Amino acid sequence: MGKLTKECEAILIDRFGKDSIIALATAVENTPYVRNVDAFYEDGAFYVLTHGLSAKMKQIEKNPTVALSGEWFTAKGKGINLGYFGKEENSHIASKMKQVFSAWIDNGHNNFDDINTCILRIELTNGVLFSNGIRYEIDFT
Repeated sequence: MGKLTKECEAILIDRFGKDSIIALATAVENTPYVRNVDAFYEDGAFYVLTHGLSAKMKQIEKNPTVALSGEWFTAKGKGINLGYFGKEENSHIASKMKQVFSAWIDNGHNNFDDINTCILRIELTNGVLFSNGIRYEIDFT
């Protein structure tokens, strides 16, 4: 397994540096859970806008180890609740989310006055990427 190369980073940005649907898996007490989420990739992590009291966030609080799958890419990582979307510390990534998710972020589904509207950061640890017939095993640490 090799470190993340510029080539692999470019492929990940091309595929997931925009509004992307990925499957996100969590597990609590040996029970797996999986769901599709809107996410985007940046600097070794995926970002998801979600509700802090959702089942996935409660599961991540108990066990932060997660897995994900997208277009010819699977990975493991750690789910981190960055907290309220409107926090000053989240302004950079929140601004990026508003841009990336512009097609739906303000459609009334999200309540940005609710402190439980939060950002989930999925810090990748390792993954497998397929591109043009090549298999890349990536260490993100």
